[in-house]
Amino acid sequence: MDDQLSIERGCCRKAAGTCSKLEVYDWLDDVVNKSSEDDIIEVRFKNTRKDYYRNVNNLKLKAGDIVAVEASPGHDIGIVTLTGALVKHQMKKHKVTLVNGELRKVYRKAKSVDIDKWREAMSLEHNTMIESRKIAADLKLNMKIGDVEYQGDRTKAIFYYIADERVDFRQLIKVLAETFRIRIEMKQIGARQEAGRIGGIGPCGRELCCATWISNFVSVTTNAARYQEISLNPQKLAGQCGKLKCCLNFEVDAYIDAQKDFPPANVPLDTAEGRFFFQKADIFNRTLYYASNGDSPSAPVAISVERAKEIIRLNKRGKKVEKIADRTAQATNSGKQVKGFKDVIAQESLTRFDEPKTRQRKKKRFSKKKSSNRPRNNDKK
Repeated sequence: MDDQLSIERGCCRKAAGTCSKLEVYDWLDDVVNKSSEDDIIEVRFKNTRKDYYRNVNNLKLKAGDIVAVEASPGHDIGIVTLTGALVKHQMKKHKVTLVNGELRKVYRKAKSVDIDKWREAMSLEHNTMIESRKIAADLKLNMKIGDVEYQGDRTKAIFYYIADERVDFRQLIKVLAETFRIRIEMKQIGARQEAGRIGGIGPCGRELCCATWISNFVSVTTNAARYQEISLNPQKLAGQCGKLKCCLNFEVDAYIDAQKDFPPANVPLDTAEGRFFFQKADIFNRTLYYASNGDSPSAPVAISVERAKEIIRLNKRGKKVEKIADRTAQATNSGKQVKGFKDVIAQESLTRFDEPKTRQRKKKRFSKKKSSNRPRNNDKK
C-alpha cells in the first residue's frame, strides 16, 4: 500500500504543476519539543492555490501526505506541504479561507478510491478547457480560458481566464454547467500568472522565475530600467507574458543606493572649452560621460562623480574651469594600470583550437633539426 501511495503521490505532484514554488522548507522538522500544537496544516492544490485547514481528528500527518479536506460543496484532495510551528507564520503571508470565522477541516487521509477519482478528474481538465474555449468563442466573449481545475470529488471546477476588459459571463456559466454537469467557478488571473503556469525558458537561459519561485507579483515600471541605464527597448524589456520583466526589480535598489550622491543629469557643465552635457554613466565605477555641443556622442569625456560635482559648485559661483577633466587626476591615473577583463587563455579567439596544432608542428620540425645537428657518441674522440 505504501509503494502504491508513493507512486500515486509522484503522479499527483506532476499533475498538480507549479509544485516547486509552493513547497516550504520546514527548518524545525528535526526539533522534537515544538512549542505550538500540530492542529493546523498547510495544503497545496493546483495553480499556486494553497490553503490552511484544522486537523480536528488529530491525524498523524507529514509533508507529502495526500488528504481529503472540506470544500464547498463536497470535499477536495490536496497535498500537505507544512505542519508544525511554521504554519502560523505562513498564514500571515498567505490568504486564509474562513467559514463562519473558522478554518475548514481535514476529513481524513486520502484513500485509494479518493486518489483514483482525483486522477480521473485531472484527466478531464484539458478536454474541458478546449471545449470551454469553443463555447466562449461561440458566445463572442473577449476572454481566454487558460486552465481548468477540477475539485477532488468532481462536483466543481474552477475556470481560470484572462480578460483585458470586464466580461459578462453569466450566459457562459449556464452553458458550461449544462454541458459538463458540474458547479462552475470563474477566477480571473493576470498575464504573469498564466506565464508562470505555462512555464518556459527566459532570455537568460534559465527557467522562468514566475514558474519556479515567484508567488507574489510586484508591479514593474520603466523607472526601474531608467535607474539601471538600460535602453528602453520594448522588445528587450518585455518577458514572455508581454509585460515588463520581473527581474528589472531585482537589482534596482542597489542602483538607487549607488546613485544617491550623483549630480543631476540635466545640469550642464560650463568650461572654457565650452558647455558639456551628460551622456551616460558607469554607476558602480562612479564615472560620468559628458560631451560638448559640437562633439559627436561617440566621443564623450569620462570624469569622476566628485569632479562633476566640483564643476557644478564652481559654475554656481560664476566660475568656469579651464578643462572638464582634472589634470592632477589624469596624471595620477596615467601611471595606474587599468583594471578590466583580460583574455588570458584566448577563449574569445575563433582559431584557438587551430593554434596549438601549428605550434606542435613547428616544435616537431625544430626538434628534428636539432637532433640532426647534434654529434653522435661514436663521432666523439
